[in-house]
Amino acid sequence: MERIRVGIIGCGSITRFRHAPEYQANPYVDEIVFYDRNIERAQALAEEFDGRVVASVEALYQDPSIDAISDCSSNETHHIHSTNALLNGKHVLSEKPLAISIEHAEEILEAQRKSGKKLMVDHNQRFTKAHQKAKQLINNKELGEVLTFKTTFGHQGPESWGIDQSNATWFFKKERSHSGVAGDLGVHKIDLIHYLLNDEVEDVHAFHGALDKKNEHGDPIEVCDNVVCALKTKKGRLGTASFSWSYYGAEDNSTTVYCEKGIMKIYHDPEDQLIVETKDGEVVRYQLEPIQTNDNQTNTGVIDAFVDAIIHDTVPPVTGDDALTSLKVIEKILR
Repeated sequence: MERIRVGIIGCGSITRFRHAPEYQANPYVDEIVFYDRNIERAQALAEEFDGRVVASVEALYQDPSIDAISDCSSNETHHIHSTNALLNGKHVLSEKPLAISIEHAEEILEAQRKSGKKLMVDHNQRFTKAHQKAKQLINNKELGEVLTFKTTFGHQGPESWGIDQSNATWFFKKERSHSGVAGDLGVHKIDLIHYLLNDEVEDVHAFHGALDKKNEHGDPIEVCDNVVCALKTKKGRLGTASFSWSYYGAEDNSTTVYCEKGIMKIYHDPEDQLIVETKDGEVVRYQLEPIQTNDNQTNTGVIDAFVDAIIHDTVPPVTGDDALTSLKVIEKILR
């Protein structure tokens, strides 16, 4: 059985709660090597997950024993770290959004083509059991064709989730986050719609604003904290989407798909994660698994899928091209 060694760039919350524990639990992963600009942060995770620390990011790129790298840096450095890791012969799992611009995303894809290594992007919504079941029902046309949809993703904001739990979070900085809630939460839902409907959002009308969040100086943040949009796909489906950092109650991660013969409600109900209501009044409830939230960390399936693609030399389930397609929609939303 082949085993691999992985490096992680950036030791914030996403590494601590998602990447590191999922690599540690994967039977094919031998060791995790941590890098962060703040070496104490890397040391704390190396201790917690029985790994080791390197003092520079170059040490990760240049270590021949490291097979793959998770790029968990902030958005504005993905195109630097992911590109360098690929060109140094590492497989890469990048956090989303793939980059802060289409140009930078294309640099990463070019590096992937040159290197022949695998590039996967952490669009984890595809991996939940309810979304996979919904896709199966849509593929089988159990309710006929999809006509319209609505999707939302909102919670109380990244300052309550980030490692420092403060309004100084990089998510609020234009030069680091670039796209605010659109790139943080919105890109997940755009990718999900593409995946579920086997379609692509083509036309966008959107409003966005910094309605409530303040930075560490008490000023309105430089990026959007709310987005509301109307979407049209290539196949002519119509939908709405809202993304928010100011849902000051329970997190909302729900999607509704309206078809010719009924409705699919995904993650509306905490007990029945998928509810199908047919035109003639039948209701079918599926109890699959609760969705992962910032308060309920469960295995996302992303790391296992990435490792699996490396071990078995298969195409990762979320490619760089998939991520670029979603990023293009986010750019349209922000325009």
